[in-house]
Amino acid sequence: MTFPELFKLPTSVPLSLAAKALGVHVNTAYKLIREGTFPCPVMRVGGRYRVATRALLIALHIDEIPIHLEDVNNGADFAGGRTNTK
Repeated sequence: MTFPELFKLPTSVPLSLAAKALGVHVNTAYKLIREGTFPCPVMRVGGRYRVATRALLIALHIDEIPIHLEDVNNGADFAGGRTNTK
């Protein structure tokens, strides 16, 4: 996965997507979970495994998500009820 793809992930992702980000096959991810050696915490939700995106980024040694001034300004405009007409 690319950095932009990683930074657009929701707050948690399915195990298959976490495995892809880590560069391992999903079967390997299941094996690592059984062995207790998956590189980040895994949640069991409704019979499926999910991984918190923040934990995944930390496991990948990506400590911060970049924030761009344009994103901040667009967020402020949105919060203020203004729309960007560019």
